Amino acid sequence: MTVETSTSQSAELYERALRTLPGGVSRNTVLRTPHPLYVDHAEGCRVTDIEGVERIDFANNMASLIHGHAQPAIIAAVSEQIHKGTAFTLATEIEIAYAEHLTGRSISFERIRFVNSGTEAVMGALKAARAATGRPKVAKVEGAYHGLYDFAEVSQTSNPTNWGSEEKPQSVPVAHGTPAMVLENVVVLPFNDPERATAILDEHKGEIACVIVDPMPHRVGLVPAEPAYVDALRTWTADDGALLVFDEVITFRTEYGGFQERYHVVPDLTAMGKIIGGGFPVGAIAGSAEVMEVMNPLASSVRFPHSGTFSANPVTMSAGLVAMRLFDHEAVARLNGLASRAVTGIQEAIEATGIDACVTGTGSMFRVHLKPEPPLNHREAFLTKDEAHRLGVLLDHLFDAGFMMINTCSATLSTPMGEPEIDALIEAFAGGFEKIS
Repeated sequence: MTVETSTSQSAELYERALRTLPGGVSRNTVLRTPHPLYVDHAEGCRVTDIEGVERIDFANNMASLIHGHAQPAIIAAVSEQIHKGTAFTLATEIEIAYAEHLTGRSISFERIRFVNSGTEAVMGALKAARAATGRPKVAKVEGAYHGLYDFAEVSQTSNPTNWGSEEKPQSVPVAHGTPAMVLENVVVLPFNDPERATAILDEHKGEIACVIVDPMPHRVGLVPAEPAYVDALRTWTADDGALLVFDEVITFRTEYGGFQERYHVVPDLTAMGKIIGGGFPVGAIAGSAEVMEVMNPLASSVRFPHSGTFSANPVTMSAGLVAMRLFDHEAVARLNGLASRAVTGIQEAIEATGIDACVTGTGSMFRVHLKPEPPLNHREAFLTKDEAHRLGVLLDHLFDAGFMMINTCSATLSTPMGEPEIDALIEAFAGGFEKIS
């Protein structure tokens, strides 16, 4: 299935792209060597590129497509709305209907505001926390990805040369030119280590607006946060007057009401995105009525004025409402069961091959590591040069065998999938393990 560079349509398109786009792309995740492949069409869980090659899609646009591609009910709802108009300087009823649906999925969602991306949702949640507490600092997990916002991306790309000690991880910038004041106002915490995390937080009592945590951070290894860790963060924030923010942009798919269903804590705010857009750009900030009041433009004192040209646009709202209504308790359980089947099969292939590898994740997501034991945090998940090389070989094998994966060797499932697609992926992994063992 490997496409010849010299004659492919994708190669020709990439030559054009290089003349106008930095690196030839607008998002780095589509880059491949020697060039990206370009899509022709997609349906269900299968994507066909412009060379006519069909692949089963386990990437699902970086975990955002819970119903795969071209879902008929979503197409119908969006088509109907497009004929009425795509965006207005007037309110729409569909925004209310969707807000009612989402707030009904979690006890922590008393109020909600829609935005246009997961990055924007995290940014809004952090700004709301500052507005609610009057404090400047944010605490986050080392290595965790929370989007493009300066204060959210600190430490996301830290490595052994700059990440500091385990007792006190360094605030490391991602983008060149990040202001020093950003680094000074972001407190970095080790993942799944409640003692060290609370000791670090204690050094900043009365200064932290919020602690933001992804309950299963993808780049930290796609390992769920231990209940004791989440409990410790909830206890510390409550005692200190700080807020607890959950980033469920990716993990909301794991349960009907998000990953937070699995813990005995209620976050003050939750950032969402990806699957709640039904395939369209989306974000949402949800939380307690008290905290969300900082965004109320009718309040006597508006502490966080907020707006956005395309926020809650009716096309996204229509797609999202249909998508999430379809992703009911039964659909969640079925998809989680398929993922469990995949994890079991891949683990059996690992054992049969004798390769040093493991599988992490839960719900409808999993990640394969070329490490003998599941990593517990960012430092353990960090790839060695040998692991990175072998992972690249494995990913290329899977791609050539007809499977699209997220570039960390992670998979997210979609509802059009069934046991045949799962079993085919297991077989492809088995062949890949043989190749790199």
